[in-house]
Amino acid sequence: MSLWFSITLVAIGISLLLALARAALGPTAFDRVLAVNSIGTLAVLAICVYGFFDGRPEFLDIALLYALINFIGTISVLKYFRAGTLGDHVPTEKQRGAQ
Repeated sequence: MSLWFSITLVAIGISLLLALARAALGPTAFDRVLAVNSIGTLAVLAICVYGFFDGRPEFLDIALLYALINFIGTISVLKYFRAGTLGDHVPTEKQRGAQ
């Protein structure tokens, strides 16, 4: 490949290692969720860079789909942390106190 491709992949790799460290060391669950979201974003970036340097623009469609899945997954996990459920049923204060 080219020098720029190698430099870009090294930069993405370093960012990935930093995000993995934050996911492992993060003091709260929200720090860990943010780190996993960052890892997903770096994966999207790596797919885009590979598609660009390989001359395959259809990889951008794959990266866009992966970005949407990453976004929906992050929102789902955060909703689960906040409400305790992924369904439509949101427990009232009285029901939460009984548990």
